[in-house]
Amino acid sequence: MVSGAAAGLLGALLGIGGGVFLVPFLNSVVGLPIKIAVATSLMTVIGTSSAVSASTAGRNLINLRLGMLLEVASAAGGVAAGLTFQHLSDRTLYLGFASVTALIAVLMLTRLDKRNLLDASAEPGRLGGRYYDEETKRQAVYRIQRMPVAIFASIVAGVVSGSLGIGGGILKVPILNAWCGVPMRVAAATSALMIGVTAVASVPIQYKHGFIHPPLAAAAVLGVLIGSRGGLWFGGRAKARGLKLLMAAVLTTVSVLYFIKVL
Repeated sequence: MVSGAAAGLLGALLGIGGGVFLVPFLNSVVGLPIKIAVATSLMTVIGTSSAVSASTAGRNLINLRLGMLLEVASAAGGVAAGLTFQHLSDRTLYLGFASVTALIAVLMLTRLDKRNLLDASAEPGRLGGRYYDEETKRQAVYRIQRMPVAIFASIVAGVVSGSLGIGGGILKVPILNAWCGVPMRVAAATSALMIGVTAVASVPIQYKHGFIHPPLAAAAVLGVLIGSRGGLWFGGRAKARGLKLLMAAVLTTVSVLYFIKVL
């Protein structure tokens, strides 16, 4: 439950699902096999998604049109991962975890001081949007760019989510923010909605193969629901630059730990 609470806090704060913390903790500290840790984490991703989406729905941070469009691609990737998961070796999972987290950490560090906000009088376009930005205290407008990149990233995110149990937000949030013109807070909130749907696409397959242990999953999900409230509170008060730095630090730490495991 404690590890679930920490994962929920990180997941709500950054929109990445919290599995990037929970999988290494359950595997390295609690001692669960990597595949059971991944499947348990996917259950908590659903909990984080539900809690965050319910809390941010009225603040225009969730771009529902963009989220549902990209989720079709993510769900397809999640199903593909669920069908191939049992055939992957533990070493392959470790290496995949380490590589993905390292690449995304570097991407976040290149975007620390860049924001995707247009003039308030600008038109957001068909998939863009407007919201009140707490940091700048003004109406913010953003426009979606490079949709093919966003769709491809969503497919890969679905595969990563189903294979590694870390929530596709670990890819979606940085890529939507860095290359597709989506502000950090909007990317995190929209990703939080999407990751739950992606996880639902692969969890039944994981359960069928015996990788989900119901008592452990239930304890972790309860912790996530508690931790998510703290993440939402901090997220509303933190600066975008600080959120990016925190995400890069978490990803770098996890990447180093899993590269050590592979070696």
